[in-house]
Amino acid sequence: MMQRVQRALSMGCLAAAALVSVSEAGIKIYEDGDKFIEIGGRMQIQYLYFDESPKEGEGESNDTIFFRRLRPYIAGSVTKNWNGKIQFDFGKSLDADEVSVKDAYMQYTGWKNHKVFIGNSKTVFSREFLTSSKRQQTVERWFVGQHNFGSPDRMLGFRLDGHTDSGKFEYKFNVGGENFDPDNRRMDFDTPVNDAGDYNQGWEGAGRLTYYFTEPFKRDQGDFERGALKFTVEGAAFTWTNNDNRLTYTDEGENGKPICNNEKKCDLDDATGWEISGGMRGHGFSVDLEYNQVEGNMVADNVNSGMYVNGETTIKKWQLEGGYMLGNLPLEFVYKRDSMDTDGYDKKWYANDFGVNYFFNKHKAKVQFLYRMESNVNGADGDDRNQFVMQWQFVF
Repeated sequence: MMQRVQRALSMGCLAAAALVSVSEAGIKIYEDGDKFIEIGGRMQIQYLYFDESPKEGEGESNDTIFFRRLRPYIAGSVTKNWNGKIQFDFGKSLDADEVSVKDAYMQYTGWKNHKVFIGNSKTVFSREFLTSSKRQQTVERWFVGQHNFGSPDRMLGFRLDGHTDSGKFEYKFNVGGENFDPDNRRMDFDTPVNDAGDYNQGWEGAGRLTYYFTEPFKRDQGDFERGALKFTVEGAAFTWTNNDNRLTYTDEGENGKPICNNEKKCDLDDATGWEISGGMRGHGFSVDLEYNQVEGNMVADNVNSGMYVNGETTIKKWQLEGGYMLGNLPLEFVYKRDSMDTDGYDKKWYANDFGVNYFFNKHKAKVQFLYRMESNVNGADGDDRNQFVMQWQFVF
């Protein structure tokens, strides 16, 4: 283990020396009045080592290096108050696809204090999910912001973002289509733009309210400004329902009662969730706290595996994440405690993360080191796992 970590640290130092400062994210390569073309992207290369320690049987350990995200984008406009953005991810694809689509929307900005999105954009649920992956403190979102664990992913539809003149009160709403990837170990929502063929199709609506006590500030993690303390509190909710158009894993049983025909994959009928969260920035500290709860019901009630008992589950998740930025060095120390419990778990799945981030140009060029200690993985009593993650990030 130590030899692997030492090798990884050496690789990190070499990569760090090669990184250079960059300007603000996104480069306008053409601009003429209301017309413009902008390009940009992010590269995140991860080295991952994990060591599993199950309660029974032999564990597994392995390491790998891969592109966690490789996302170029292009944005532009030829019409006043209208613009568009298309973003792809070459670091993560589905089945035979070589690329997955992320942001892909038109945006109207001609309405004071409001923006209207038409297309594929983030569902407005989970503070952690709405915080960009390139501005995270601890590399991965894990439970509260993960689409694998009941938090919606991007939605194909309509979204409205608005705020008052002071900016202290903010609201977001969206409605549209979102798919569900059947897997009883998870409650995995995905955008309809990337469809693997057996996904349940459904409709979704979500809303979010945010209040800033002093002044508005971004959800970006890490306090580079080191100014006065600022606080915010947020609440959100969503609902999803199957449109009954694709029930791959459901058959008709006795008396017309639906039954699941697969031991590991079953179709979801509906889900609802709510969230309460908040954040604090100031004097070098950056803290985020979130609790969200999601209830889901399968089409069939003979599902007793993974997260589900008699076709139902309630997912309870919370996270406390914080960091302190040194004043004389571009260095941040971070810690995260998170947990998740469901009806089908024997024990609560929880973890502690310890990390260090070194910044070459804030979030635009940085290297992150993280050690994560997990207990009761997938809700199995005594099944533990440790992970060491190193990520190099470059944004332009």
